[in-house]
Amino acid sequence: GAMRHLPYFCRGQVVKGFGRGSKELGIPTANFSEQVVESFPSDIPTGIYYGWACVGNGDVHKMVLSIGWNPFYKNIKKSVETHIIHTFKEDFYGEILSIVITGYIRPEKNFDSLDALISAIQEDIEEAKRQLDLPEHLKLKEDNFFHLPEGKTVNNH
Repeated sequence: GAMRHLPYFCRGQVVKGFGRGSKELGIPTANFSEQVVESFPSDIPTGIYYGWACVGNGDVHKMVLSIGWNPFYKNIKKSVETHIIHTFKEDFYGEILSIVITGYIRPEKNFDSLDALISAIQEDIEEAKRQLDLPEHLKLKEDNFFHLPEGKTVNNH
C-alpha cells in the first residue's frame, strides 16, 4: 500500500518537535507543522521511509522519515519526522524543508528499550543509504522540486 503514494513530494516549514530526537537518541529529526502532516494522504501507511531532503536552497541529502504515532512515546497525534543524513552546524527551525519520499523500509513498531530503538534507526539509515544509491531513486535527487523559486526561502542567509 505504501508504494502507491510514492514518490511523495512535500514541502513545509520546520517547527520545534518534542525535542527528543537530538537529546535522547542522538538522532536529530526535523518536524513538520501539523498542517503539513494533515496534508499527507490519510491512508499512507505508517512506518519508516527514505528519500531526499533539502533545507531552504541548500544541498539535497539522503534522509530517513518516520510517519506514525511513535508507539514508543505513546503519541496521540500522528507525526512526520525527517532525519537528514548529514551533519548540520545549526538548527534550521523556521526554514522550509522540501522532501521527496521515494521508498518504504518497514512498518513502525514498539521497542522495549531506547537502545533497541536507536539500533533500529541506525539500521534504517544504512538501508536508506543503500537504496538511495540505486538509479531509480538517485534520479529524484535532481528533481526540479528542490529548486525553490527565488524569494521562497524564509531566511535568506
